[in-house]
Amino acid sequence: MSDPFRDRVAVVTGGASGLGLAMARAMASRGAKLVLADVDEAALKESAGELTDGGASVLAVPTDVARRESVDALAEAAFSRFGGAHIVCNNAGIAVLGSVANADPVVWEKSMAVNFWGVVHGVDAFLPRMIEQKQGGNIVNTASMAGLVGMKYLGIYCVTKFAVVGLSESLEREVRPHGIGVHVLCPMIVATNIAANTARVLGQPAPPEGGAALPGDAAPPAGAIKGGVITPEEVGRRVVDGIERGSLYILTHPEQREFLKRRWERQDAVFKDF
Repeated sequence: MSDPFRDRVAVVTGGASGLGLAMARAMASRGAKLVLADVDEAALKESAGELTDGGASVLAVPTDVARRESVDALAEAAFSRFGGAHIVCNNAGIAVLGSVANADPVVWEKSMAVNFWGVVHGVDAFLPRMIEQKQGGNIVNTASMAGLVGMKYLGIYCVTKFAVVGLSESLEREVRPHGIGVHVLCPMIVATNIAANTARVLGQPAPPEGGAALPGDAAPPAGAIKGGVITPEEVGRRVVDGIERGSLYILTHPEQREFLKRRWERQDAVFKDF
């Protein structure tokens, strides 16, 4: 089996920090060429410089995944520079915490625009080109554990991430004959700056460290979101491993097994009444 990373072109949205940067680092360590995309141009320049200094071949493209034309331009830049794309990580996202009741419609719209439509735009821009180049490849869509199990105070986020999981499950079946693998990353809590990034996207003041990306009484109480915290680097390692294994689901925390088991048991119990 050929190496899925050596001299292959990996595109990572949300690649300037957090999970995206960790994925880029992990793939660069395996010999991949990188196309790094992010809406934060200053952070993008800094991260691209770090990766380049480490020996990677990097193209940095400022990109707003919520805008289809921006993602189309990203694809054009990737193919113009490297002549192809083989691994596309639709990773950019925001995380909104708070009650669904009386939620701001703008928060709904921006969450869907980035978390769901950002993935759709990435698939639309790159997948036809990947099929046409006939070199196989991989698509990694970042969802969340909140895309597998509904969670209190994460209703908006859950909706966006459940949509990403559904898209990924369907897409995996569709593109299998083309030799393209699809993977959906569903982490629990990871030590990233997503709260601050979310506040910036929503035009809100940066929350305190560990705080929610919603102000005032819209925020959940402290301790509402539970689970162990892991590093982005651990997630990057698991993404590389998941691609090599051909895993549709890429999970990150051992605690997830019990959450998923309880969900299945609730579903299975319905059939006892049939």
